[in-house]
Amino acid sequence: MRIEVLSDAEAVAKKAAAVIAERARAAVAARGIFLMAVSGGKTPWIMLRALADEALTWEKVHVVQVDERVAPGGHPDRNLTHLRASLLECAPLHEGRIHPMPVEHPDLAAAAQCYAQTLRDIAGTPPVLDLVHLGLGSDGHTASLVPGDPVLLVLDRDVAVTEAYQGRPRMTLTYPLLNRSREILWIVTGAEKAPMLKRLLEGDASIPAGGIRRDSALVLADRAAAGGENPDLSRKGEKGALAGGRATGMEGYDAFQAEGS
Repeated sequence: MRIEVLSDAEAVAKKAAAVIAERARAAVAARGIFLMAVSGGKTPWIMLRALADEALTWEKVHVVQVDERVAPGGHPDRNLTHLRASLLECAPLHEGRIHPMPVEHPDLAAAAQCYAQTLRDIAGTPPVLDLVHLGLGSDGHTASLVPGDPVLLVLDRDVAVTEAYQGRPRMTLTYPLLNRSREILWIVTGAEKAPMLKRLLEGDASIPAGGIRRDSALVLADRAAAGGENPDLSRKGEKGALAGGRATGMEGYDAFQAEGS
């Protein structure tokens, strides 16, 4: 797991857009398609608006959702509402290339199965995504894999429905699908995330985010989330190596913690 620390959330968003664009061009060149899963959040919406300015073969890009709140169409709680406003309205991306989670369906369990079939249709069997963008909650959740939810134990389905969290049930991709992806791109901003970011980088499996694969993972964090340290952490953070199959990435983090103390 590598980490790059930038000055603020906007810098993180712009860097993330550049990373996604680079991966998209490589995927299209190698396989003729780029399959990306997107989470919600304020910084990701900035990221998507920046991505819309990139010169990509947009007809080869497919965007799926990592998770979605059960709420009416167009509701501000819906990730899809912001996804469309940030990317679809700004990039030459056909609406059919964004695949919304069907959370308005009255039978959510059946809707989750339908979304899993959609993923198989565009990403193979079993589906493999090129890049999954994830955020990190101050409680250690990622996607809608939240502490104590039974979905954390789901290993036989790629899509599942959670119990109510912050007032709404969610539909979410599960560990099996997330961990089959070719790359994980974490975006972590804000001082309230600092304790959980440290635990994520240390490989703490007791938090939901700790269940996500660590190889082929890049964390983009702002200085606040990294404890206010030097934004040049990226070069030292890349010293992190795979140890027993788990990438630590902590050498550079610890070095800058020491330098800043």
